[in-house]
Amino acid sequence: MVKHFLEYHLIEISGYVLTPYNITIALAIFFIIWISLKIIKKILFTRTVKRIDKGTVSSIFLLIKYFLWVIGVIIILQTIGVNITYLIASSAALLVGLGLGIQQIFNDVVSGLFLLFEGNVKVGDIVQFNDISDTEKIVATVRQINLRTSKVESRDNVIIIVPNSKLISENVINWSAIDKKTRFKIEIGVAYGSDVMNVKNILLKVADRHPKVSKTPPPFVRFSDFGNSSLQFQLFFFTLESFRVKNIKSDLRFSIYEEFAKNNITIPFPQQDIYIKELPKNQL
Repeated sequence: MVKHFLEYHLIEISGYVLTPYNITIALAIFFIIWISLKIIKKILFTRTVKRIDKGTVSSIFLLIKYFLWVIGVIIILQTIGVNITYLIASSAALLVGLGLGIQQIFNDVVSGLFLLFEGNVKVGDIVQFNDISDTEKIVATVRQINLRTSKVESRDNVIIIVPNSKLISENVINWSAIDKKTRFKIEIGVAYGSDVMNVKNILLKVADRHPKVSKTPPPFVRFSDFGNSSLQFQLFFFTLESFRVKNIKSDLRFSIYEEFAKNNITIPFPQQDIYIKELPKNQL
């Protein structure tokens, strides 16, 4: 009875036969792949895997996921009686025409494979790149890398969908690639005649007492230039809070302004002196 049901011809067209047995096997393969991916994901993301960072684990899992589903779809199609070789050969011309129309999508997919294999940008990395109009720098945390696009979260807690080709072909700064500590700077101008050593000590004191400025490497000050209307200094500091560094810079500027006011150090505004030459009386 069961055998007769499984061999019943649901569809029979030009030699092609679809039976409940074929559908059952196809569903079983689908279920096995789905369960296998659940188990693999649990194993990869378990706490026992400590030597591999989260971004690398995510890339490995995505590669395994895509590989298993491609193999699974091929097996399922063959199980239900679809000839893969004939299907590919008969649709070759269509695929060529379709490929010409979706070059950018194909470029994004290939870029996604490069991201997954090379690991230059991983989930959890902090990256900086240009926005669509190339007029503003965007700093964001990579939340997800898919085959065609990636999801990044900006400082405004906004999720941005970025084509993978943008992360491959453009100059993208990965702040997490080498060291978690990143160096930043603040530029300050003080009036001519100011005590430059006192300025240096104030800048170092302000940086040293901020809780999110790293003590090692320590902050340092550079006397960068003699400006048109001010002496130019640069305060360099390292921090682990690269993503929120604008808030740290703001805190430092507040403190610097307060300390300068206490020590009578003036921050000049740009100014120009105009000399009027006295004309001869016969030209008046």
